[in-house]
Amino acid sequence: MLSDSHAHLTLEHFDPDRDEVIARARAAGIARLVTVSSFIGDAAACAELAAQHEFLYFTAGVHPHEAKNWTPEVAQSIRQAAALPKAVAIGEIGLDYHYDFSPRGDQRRVFREQIALARDLRLPIVIHTREAWDDTLLILHEERAAEIGGVFHCFSGGREEAARCLDLGFHLSFAGPLTFKNAGNLAEAAAFAPIDRLLCETDAPYLSPHPHRGKRNEPARVVHVVEKLAALKGLPPAQVGEATTRNLDKVFRIA
Repeated sequence: MLSDSHAHLTLEHFDPDRDEVIARARAAGIARLVTVSSFIGDAAACAELAAQHEFLYFTAGVHPHEAKNWTPEVAQSIRQAAALPKAVAIGEIGLDYHYDFSPRGDQRRVFREQIALARDLRLPIVIHTREAWDDTLLILHEERAAEIGGVFHCFSGGREEAARCLDLGFHLSFAGPLTFKNAGNLAEAAAFAPIDRLLCETDAPYLSPHPHRGKRNEPARVVHVVEKLAALKGLPPAQVGEATTRNLDKVFRIA
């Protein structure tokens, strides 16, 4: 049993062969697959795709890159999408100080507003943070985000950041970079975190794991992340696959 807690299946990268990609995920043993809203207006497409496949679920949210485009109308569209069947979280939301595609003040404001929305809807959150650890963790604390919980998607920190996230009550999701030769601190964080707080993902079509690095990623390749995590934990891959799938069900409250 495997799961991919974070993929972007509605992106144009998958237009030529989306059905085949989903079929390969199923054939690889993936029992849970969460397709994440990638841009403003994408949540409806995510909901439609999830409705077509029993093992698919989706999230609704505005990425920090698009925070500058947040409006009350966008907020209402997220609220409406989150009420649809198979919506499991608000995300991905957070802060990205690497690219700064939106002003940092806008990013922080929209992050807070979406946490408040998630708390109102009693949904967990999917967090994106890049080069913004202190502000991300401060906002999560001040907005009482631990009350709803959630996951740090494509966790990119080391042991110190992992401990801070875990202390706040959040789960960590590891992706393809865990398999890279230069994983270093990331591998240390994965080895440190308890197995009952971990998820696995692809972030497809991005971040393809070794030995597919540089190619378009897809959910079936989550097996490589599971195998690397298993090696770091000294556990059988099957046990890690089952544990991370149970954790996904717990975080996203999938019965």
